[in-house]
Amino acid sequence: MKKAFSKKNIWEAMPSVFKRLAGLTLSVVPLEYLIGREFRATTKLILAADKWTKAEIDAYHLKQLKQQVNIAYEKCPAYRKLYDEANIDISTFNTLNDFKKFPLIDKAFINNNTEDLLLVDKNNSDVDYVTTGGTSGIPLSFYINASRSQVEYAYLVDGWRKAGFKLGDVKAVLRGRVTGSKAGGHQSYDPIFKEYYYSNFHMNDKDMSHYISHIKTLKDCFLHVYPSSVYQLARFAKKENITFKNIKAVLAESENVYPEQRTFVESVFNCRYYSSYGHSEKLVAAGECEHSDDYHVWPTYGYFELLDKNGNVITEKGRVGEIVGTGFINTVMPFIRYKTGDFAEYVGSYCDKCKRNHLIIRNIMGHNIQEHLVAVDNSLIPWSAINMHDDTFDDVLQYQFYQDTPGVAVIKIKTRQHFSEESKQRILNNINNKLQQRIEVSVMQVDNIPLTKRGKSVFVDQKINISN
Repeated sequence: MKKAFSKKNIWEAMPSVFKRLAGLTLSVVPLEYLIGREFRATTKLILAADKWTKAEIDAYHLKQLKQQVNIAYEKCPAYRKLYDEANIDISTFNTLNDFKKFPLIDKAFINNNTEDLLLVDKNNSDVDYVTTGGTSGIPLSFYINASRSQVEYAYLVDGWRKAGFKLGDVKAVLRGRVTGSKAGGHQSYDPIFKEYYYSNFHMNDKDMSHYISHIKTLKDCFLHVYPSSVYQLARFAKKENITFKNIKAVLAESENVYPEQRTFVESVFNCRYYSSYGHSEKLVAAGECEHSDDYHVWPTYGYFELLDKNGNVITEKGRVGEIVGTGFINTVMPFIRYKTGDFAEYVGSYCDKCKRNHLIIRNIMGHNIQEHLVAVDNSLIPWSAINMHDDTFDDVLQYQFYQDTPGVAVIKIKTRQHFSEESKQRILNNINNKLQQRIEVSVMQVDNIPLTKRGKSVFVDQKINISN
């Protein structure tokens, strides 16, 4: 898999011993300067937009959308063909209402036109190749600028700030990182970001006891987690009558958040549970308000639309629609009016508590649900930790894990024509590297992967009874 030559990719690939040495050298440099200029500029933009009027936000959106459409039409044959066939004259696009006339696109449009959607050479040093399972288990492949990580991190930090986080605060992380082993436990440390990583591929009682013992030694730390991972940890702590005084907030991402789990986790860790919404395509993002658990959509990240089944914009409180996004941060491949497959409930367009003119949503129902595999020791491995964002499933149309025995799983795959033994081996190697022998995995080619009775796909067809 091609990885771009970026600060983030270089740092993540660096061995731990060199990270520790670099941390000692770089610790005197303010973190916002180590992260980069794009991070600082984006942070400044986010804070300014918090005070914008509705008219200022609309003007910003119109400017960005016109730029996206014009560049896409000029440089991307796929968009030119799409708009010409829809009889759209882009020169008549002068208001936000005009934007509603543009066709919606979906995963099939991106997958079928990848080469005709590129704004730059995909082999450039600043271009990352990304794949994601997405909704329905059908892989999506696209390209994006590696520098977006600085931009993305600025929004994450802004969201965490609402939960009391400051750049450089200590974080304990349970989010799918493959860690090394240290002092009998699966953990690693990033000295620049002050992040302690624990393996949520290893979540039996002994592992969680080790993680909690170490976390309790940290002064005023934040838990950065998958919702399913922190719920497992909280259940174990509750069972063992363990209490916490050093956790300032739980920062949860990448999966649906269920109200009963939020309440339980907050009671165990004695702090605020803060969640944010985003997706691999980097089109729209939202974070909870500091005064409630409603999500505010960041207006500078992308253009957010909530549409009903007929494609009409929802503006009535309490109605649910599909999230459609047009991204502003991908300078390699534009996504314009992309159907994300995620749904949310509309709340409003102004928050009378924090005074921001942000679109507000709640009850986000994303495709990243809390599905699990069961390891050989009966501990749970969340789907979010296994989801691959590389070339693992490049030659696969659709895939699904099937499991009826702890420690054993089958990956059912519906393949492309040119699927080969090499493709199969790549899947096995990459998945096994993640799972680290926790589960014995095999691959089975199938003609079809059936949907549920409600017409949805699941990533893990789990036959083992997993008690909540």
